[in-house]
Amino acid sequence: MAIKQLSVILGNVPGTLSRVTDILDKEDITAKALLTASTEEHSTVRLVVNDPERAAGILESFNFNYEITSVLAAEVPLHPGGMNSILKPLAASDVNIHYLYTTINRIGKETIVILGVDKIDEAAEILTRHWIHLVGDEIYSL
Repeated sequence: MAIKQLSVILGNVPGTLSRVTDILDKEDITAKALLTASTEEHSTVRLVVNDPERAAGILESFNFNYEITSVLAAEVPLHPGGMNSILKPLAASDVNIHYLYTTINRIGKETIVILGVDKIDEAAEILTRHWIHLVGDEIYSL
């Protein structure tokens, strides 16, 4: 039950993230989740948007360097240790989490985390077995 994420490489200068979101906003592409991480020279922006394929075409038309990857979206249980309900089963099964970030909106009260993992199919099966609700295509309409 993977979803699509865009990763965009930007120069690490003021205004580049704003330029990307402005371009996408003008085309009715809305961010559902967003993560930025930078080095001295470059920033990587990871986005889950309402229409990833169309967003990719728009980014390409503006000559942005991007890729589309599959990630998981999981609701964090609302109890003490809820995040560990996701993290511990993956660690015990030797699934590496490369990054994790949250969505901007929610479906219910639970926070939704986006997980970039090394074994996506195995991670989805493990989390489902541990009663973690995975969010699919409904994330695009949050």
